[in-house]
Amino acid sequence: MERPGKFEHVRWVGDKRTLIVYDVDNMTDSSIIDELLEAKTYASFGPDTLAEARNRGYQPFNGTGSDRRRDG
Repeated sequence: MERPGKFEHVRWVGDKRTLIVYDVDNMTDSSIIDELLEAKTYASFGPDTLAEARNRGYQPFNGTGSDRRRDG
């Protein structure tokens, strides 16, 4: 999936409602990110890393379209 313009420099995008973080570079279903943009419930992280997203309480998406959930 191509990164949306709003996230052209962001790899990890979180959903504030569910505290799930998505790896935009590995998404196959663009409807998930489209829905986040429409609902305006997205978050980005600085630094743009999975570790920072986890530091803020987000968990990796565990479904088709992103990295598998990684513990540790």
